[in-house]
Amino acid sequence: MALLQGALRLNLLANRRNFFKLTSFVGVRSLSENVSSKPVTSSSPEVAGDHVIYTQEHFALKESLRKLIDQEINPYVEQWEAEGKFPAHKVFKILGSAGFLGVNRPTEYGGLGLDFSYSVAVAEELGHIRCGGIPMAIGVQTDMATPALARFGTAELNKEFLLPTIMGDKVACLGVSEPGAGSDVSSIKTKAVRKGDEYVINGGKLWITNGAQADWMCLLANTSDGPPHRNKSLICLPMNLPGVHVARKIDKIGMWSSDTAEVFFDDVRVPCKNIIGEEGMGFTYQMLQFQEERLFAVAILPTMDTIIQETIQYTRQRKIFNQPVLYHQAVHFRLAELQTEVELLRSLLYQATGRVIRQRGNNVFYSILFYSISLSPLARELSDGCLQYWGGMGFTRDVLVSRFYRDSRLISIGGGADEVMLGIICKYMDTLPRK
Repeated sequence: MALLQGALRLNLLANRRNFFKLTSFVGVRSLSENVSSKPVTSSSPEVAGDHVIYTQEHFALKESLRKLIDQEINPYVEQWEAEGKFPAHKVFKILGSAGFLGVNRPTEYGGLGLDFSYSVAVAEELGHIRCGGIPMAIGVQTDMATPALARFGTAELNKEFLLPTIMGDKVACLGVSEPGAGSDVSSIKTKAVRKGDEYVINGGKLWITNGAQADWMCLLANTSDGPPHRNKSLICLPMNLPGVHVARKIDKIGMWSSDTAEVFFDDVRVPCKNIIGEEGMGFTYQMLQFQEERLFAVAILPTMDTIIQETIQYTRQRKIFNQPVLYHQAVHFRLAELQTEVELLRSLLYQATGRVIRQRGNNVFYSILFYSISLSPLARELSDGCLQYWGGMGFTRDVLVSRFYRDSRLISIGGGADEVMLGIICKYMDTLPRK
């Protein structure tokens, strides 16, 4: 296994070097070159010439990751779902050794140094894991707890926390939500009071993905009594410090293989050097982290493709009134509509990714919000619609569609509730009621 992981990592690094050579000679493809006349299904092979943003290097990355998923993750998903936890340290070490936990992070901290589109490609491939909990846990490691650290953290802090996280030696979690503050991040109550060269932290965090297994937390806390958008800081908090209490592992309706914890802090002392970037900038940094988190939700798109395809296969075999369920117009028309909506959402994702790479100001923010607010209702609509066509089988734990039905419900809540996202869009459209 060690040899396989090493070979994969070397292959990815070699692809990165070849990528930079190729970009010196390859120009921007015309729109006509990006259009394929082939029908799109989840099983259709993709090639670089057909894709809007992916190159041969993207597909090589995806292929390598798919092999790991098929060999090291999917064979154990049923067991981990039943146990209510997957072995994060083991899985992350496999992924980290192969280079998948820091695709767009700096090479000096173990990353591959590629642009953000490669992270999207990795997230998309993670959608082939046959549950939602494990991709979500990986996303916390790669795109939720570490973006601000990589961008604003000191070299010392990055060596202590980012490097081992990218290599899979440490498991990270993100501490933002609290019992009285979820999507309303400005209302958090956890405090970090400076005393000498340390912060003394008191409070608690809720809904912490990876919280029961994490080695460190990217913690958002109030470090002053100033305005709520300027009094917060992000702090790298080792989870083994005295006063850190993992109170309980939360039982959820979905995402079973991902552990979710409630954590309390009782006079926890952390060196002031563990602060990420500037004191008081934590709210801003966390808003930036949320952008990557929302784009990471691309992992759900391949799952949607799989659900549609498995529903087609099942309804083709199962008969009602002497003909396959699929042959009823209401069924095959509805599946066609759902696939169309998935493809439209995928196009919006690639547009948002392109704008992130080009850093097109507010267009980036808008694109991510539009993608996010379109994703969650489609996830609910697709999971409910497809489950209906499975009949009684859809109401069991034996099929993927029922797991997707449970797992996908979180999309409308996590990372900012749909209603909050709509409020932000209305603010930018200047349609909110005036005070």
